[in-house]
Amino acid sequence: MSDDGLKGSCHCGAVKFEVHAPVTPAARCNCSLCRRKGALMTPPFAANQLAILQGEDALSQYQFNTRTAKHFFCRHCGIYPFHQTRTNPQLWRANIGCLESIDPYALEAAISNGASLSVMEDA
Repeated sequence: MSDDGLKGSCHCGAVKFEVHAPVTPAARCNCSLCRRKGALMTPPFAANQLAILQGEDALSQYQFNTRTAKHFFCRHCGIYPFHQTRTNPQLWRANIGCLESIDPYALEAAISNGASLSVMEDA
């Protein structure tokens, strides 16, 4: 990826990545996992707009409910940097709080209704 991408990392720096995607409109999701992690996410972007620059071996994956979405976490610090979406597994979203030079508290956020996609109660 070129230098015009947004660089990001987990908290401990083991995972470093770059995305070529906008940060707005930002969103939060109301599914049971996202409610608990509270991350602000980028709009969905194509898989080829994400490059893992370092630490792919430090990533752990979590799936629940339909096991379609793939949520990635650093196995060292536990931070969620990005995930593959459930509604379209060809699309990804990144945690805006992991992106360098972006203040997630300065952005307005819509709510994605991920809870309505659950096939199990509170999942």
